Amino acid sequence: MKISTKGRYGLTIMMALARKHGEGPTSLKSIAQEHNLSEHYLEQLIAPLRNASLVKSVRGAYGGYMLAKEPGEITAGDVIRVLEGPITPVEIIDDEEPAKRDLWIKIRDAVKEVLDSTTIDDLANYEGEENQEYYMFYI
Repeated sequence: MKISTKGRYGLTIMMALARKHGEGPTSLKSIAQEHNLSEHYLEQLIAPLRNASLVKSVRGAYGGYMLAKEPGEITAGDVIRVLEGPITPVEIIDDEEPAKRDLWIKIRDAVKEVLDSTTIDDLANYEGEENQEYYMFYI
């Protein structure tokens, strides 16, 4: 399964909105500029996210977009399914060898588990190993 730019940029939008959660609406223009992305392309992605009730829009001079739920209530899987469709590495065929069919099912389930257990809040606040302090102990 390959995640296209739709899914990747959709997660970028959601992470940017999560970082601004509680501060009011954020414009797509500011997200596009901050991440060096096409504002026009982000506009195409925000509509399905809004239709899925993951984001809401605010009109007006100081309008923009906000998360429709708390960042910890939205998973990466929610976003990927809206923008990419069902999560399946291959189409499983009934007459396929049982060993291969079971492999595809295990891969699908593992990917779903990772996406469904990772929230937008997790992604927005990720600090990775390179940002963690390491302690050296001497005896």
